[in-house]
Amino acid sequence: MTRGRYNGCVNDREREVRRLLDRYIQEIVETFDLCPWARAARTGGELSVAILWATPSIDAWVSASDELLARPTTRVAMVVAPELGATPMELREIRSEVAKRVTIAGCAEFHPDASLDAATPARLVPYLRRSPDPMLQLVPHAILASVRTPQPRYATLDQLQALQGLASAPKIDIGDRIAATNHARIAHDGEVIAAKLAEIRADRDASYARVGISTSR
Repeated sequence: MTRGRYNGCVNDREREVRRLLDRYIQEIVETFDLCPWARAARTGGELSVAILWATPSIDAWVSASDELLARPTTRVAMVVAPELGATPMELREIRSEVAKRVTIAGCAEFHPDASLDAATPARLVPYLRRSPDPMLQLVPHAILASVRTPQPRYATLDQLQALQGLASAPKIDIGDRIAATNHARIAHDGEVIAAKLAEIRADRDASYARVGISTSR
């Protein structure tokens, strides 16, 4: 496993996995304000990352998640499986099993092959979670509870403006509010986001072939 920017990486394979993940976080999530606290977690040293090779067992997913979440600085934990050949549906099943056992955090799956469905904000979410590799993201429930307010504590001005129409409904969950904001974002920047995702995917394919990371995708 590895943590931090690149200082925890022990070889070229880990370094490339982290480099591609950082590209996704910075060039997609942060650039297009898809998550209002992503930048603060990354730059503040509150993002913890583990890399699991081959086809990890559920026990391996759970162990990595528990280890990352046990660190006092962790606000966001990401467990990445670069060589996992699971489909989006299979990764969703993995996430469900891990969530049953890691009860202190909310758990979401990210998959590079998620399809685009912009019919509703909720159905768009998997597409915006097209990380370079299959991964699970975990956020402690205590942190999620702290931001379940009428407006996200860390929201940008653009996000707050986009959510003005929802301000009269204080019980809307923060996840729903972010999804609504991102739905509007994709309508405006969809082509740019698609091109950037494709660029990162091509970078991944070339770099993984170079350092010998096996992948069925």
